[in-house]
Amino acid sequence: MPKVVYHYFPLKGLGEAPRMLLAYGGQEFEDHRISFEEWPEYKSKTLFGQIPILEIDGKLYAQSIAISRYLGRKYGLAGDDEEEAFEIDQNIDFLMDIRAKAALVYYEKDLDIKAKRHEDFLQNTYPSLLEKLNEIVERNNGHLACGKLTWGDFVLTGMFAYLKRMLQMPDLEQKYPNFKKLQDNVVTLPKVKAYIDAVPKSNFDY
Repeated sequence: MPKVVYHYFPLKGLGEAPRMLLAYGGQEFEDHRISFEEWPEYKSKTLFGQIPILEIDGKLYAQSIAISRYLGRKYGLAGDDEEEAFEIDQNIDFLMDIRAKAALVYYEKDLDIKAKRHEDFLQNTYPSLLEKLNEIVERNNGHLACGKLTWGDFVLTGMFAYLKRMLQMPDLEQKYPNFKKLQDNVVTLPKVKAYIDAVPKSNFDY
């Protein structure tokens, strides 16, 4: 078995899906959680000045979605044919479109602009996007694509707390119960649950 080290902050963010996928696949890995104090020094060691980084036998690989897709293929969660793989990619891209919209608000430094943009998006942007995402999950029986467990479910589950934080919607899964159903389909998997139960208590919950 290869030596695997996963490098990411002590939070979920966009980096939790690969951790859960590694656990699902039964891969032993060193879960290197980089503190925010350590980050400036560590940054120069990365491929693109970003994390997560998946290190396999000393070689570094980057980008959370690329890592998740690779692990999905490795562990049989990437669809049964090219069309199913296409559907997963398509729905992941749509999910990341929602994340990008929310990021326009979340990372805005001008507080007045941030407040106005949030109110605008809350009324005119988020509802249609979230309704569409909810419809996708409902149509796929509590999954993001293909009507079954895929690596896409791990991506949405891993980033869900972060997405709620960016959207400023703490009740998101109450409003859209299909999102909760999807997460339950991931976090109740025995190896994933064992990983979650062992997460350090110092980890940030988003």
